[in-house]
Parts: sequence; C-alpha cells; structure tokens
Amino acid sequence: MARAIKLPSVSLEKFFQDSSQYTPILIVLLLVASFLLGALTTKISYLEKVGVAGTTSNNSPSTAQGQRSPNQPVPQGAKVDVKQGQLPPLGNKNAKVTIVEFTDFQCPFCKRFFDDALVSIKKEYIDTGKAKLAIRHFPLTAIHPNAFAAGEASECANEQGKFWEYHDLLFKDQTKWESQTGNDAKNTFISFAEGLGLNSGVFTSCLSSGKYKANVDKDLSDGQTAGVSGTPTFYINGQQLVGAQPLASFKTVIDQELSK
Repeated sequence: MARAIKLPSVSLEKFFQDSSQYTPILIVLLLVASFLLGALTTKISYLEKVGVAGTTSNNSPSTAQGQRSPNQPVPQGAKVDVKQGQLPPLGNKNAKVTIVEFTDFQCPFCKRFFDDALVSIKKEYIDTGKAKLAIRHFPLTAIHPNAFAAGEASECANEQGKFWEYHDLLFKDQTKWESQTGNDAKNTFISFAEGLGLNSGVFTSCLSSGKYKANVDKDLSDGQTAGVSGTPTFYINGQQLVGAQPLASFKTVIDQELSK
C-alpha cells in the first residue's frame, strides 16, 4: 500500500502571526523589485531607441560610428561640391586639403571624433599647413534638443572672435549640458562664454535673439542637399567620409588628395 506523506499541521492563526514578522522585509523587497523593474524597462526603452551601436537620428537606424538622418550617403568615391560655410576654418586658408565637417555639438560620435582622430589630424595636417577644417552645423533636434541652441551659441561666440575656443569647450564639457533643458542649457552656454572672457551681455542678447538661426538652418539645408546621412559627416576635398572613423581612414583620403 502506498504511503501518504503527512504534512505537519499548522493553524491559520499561527501562520499569519508568523508572517506578520516578515511584513516590513517583504515591503522593502517589493520596493527594491519595483525600482529594478522600472530601471530595466527604462534601459530597454533606451536601447530600442538608440540601438546597440549608438544613438539614432530622426527615427532612422543607427550606424556603428555615426548618427543617421533620413538622407542617404553619396556613392563611395564620388565628390560633392560642398562650401566651407561662414565660420572661420581652422588652419591655413590656402591649404591644399579642405575638410568640411557637418557636426552636432550634442552628438556623442562627434565628440568621439573630437577626442580621438582630430587630435592627430590637427597635429599632422592642420598645424603643418597641409589641411584646414571647416565646421558646418547639422543639429539632430529630434534626439538632441540642445544641439540647435549650441550651434547658435557657437555662432555668437564667433561674433566675438572665439568660435574655435567655444567649439572645443562644447565638446569637452558636453556632459554638463547635454541632459539639461530650457534655460538651464542656455545658462550653461552663457557661463561657457563668460569663462572664455566674452562680453556676457552681448553674448546673452545674441543667443536670446536667435540672431544666427538662419546660419544654422542654412547649414542644415546645404547638408541635406549634399547628402549628409548622419553626424559627423566629412567632405575631404569633396569626398564624403561618414562617422567617427579611425585616424587611418582620414589619412588615406587626405594623403591621396595631397599626392595629387
């Protein structure tokens, strides 16, 4: 005959009395679990938005090295007639090679280029007079709400002769303003100007008035016409190079142009 397993008898009253001792611990565990679930949900939502390789732009797929907009890149090796824009280029104005960069000051890939490849490009090509770098704006406002204002702020700094110093500061201290909103970001941009010794009143008036909005809009329009498909996008004597590429990719194109 099969034997039944006999469970110890426990009264309901004793069960609830014992359980009440652990109620505070259960509440804490539930709160912790809720927090972790919320954090996980937020992370999943973020990854769905930006992708594994990097942030997207205007709801289009991300790439490994840059941020994408709806435009498609020009065919590899093709040259595009891209003007250097209104901002002063970095380097010898008569340099044989012109590098035009369409950038977004809030873009992490643009910052990667600034932190990495640009350092060597500047030392080897720009400082030696072989190449010059021109900046044009391409703010991806769908995901970078402060990028357009940052572009305007750089134009206001240029008005006082400090474009490149301000350009460098925006990238160096990107984490200070990228997540700010409204007046907080504006106040940070003003503090950057003050730190560079610019006239605070003139700069603030310039930024508040939208004086250089048309310049940023013009760069955006020209970039779209040229086939800009993400930030950063470069045109090296008209040859397109997309993304925060390693130094070797830039050297290949620049050296080819110098050899002509």
